[in-house]
Amino acid sequence: MTVFWQRMADHFGPGYADTFARDHVMSGLGGRTVLQALDAGWDAKDVWRVVCTTMDVPQEKR
Repeated sequence: MTVFWQRMADHFGPGYADTFARDHVMSGLGGRTVLQALDAGWDAKDVWRVVCTTMDVPQEKR
């Protein structure tokens, strides 16, 4: 989880990463936010992959 949150902060910035995780609903997560998906038991690696695909995270940051 530490690596996941570091990657989120690196890509979105430390302040916005939390907001994004709480508020942005993604179809790739079954209509959930990042936090909802993690709370539902999704693996952090799978959530990060969805974030990368949805938000066009550059390959070198994946």
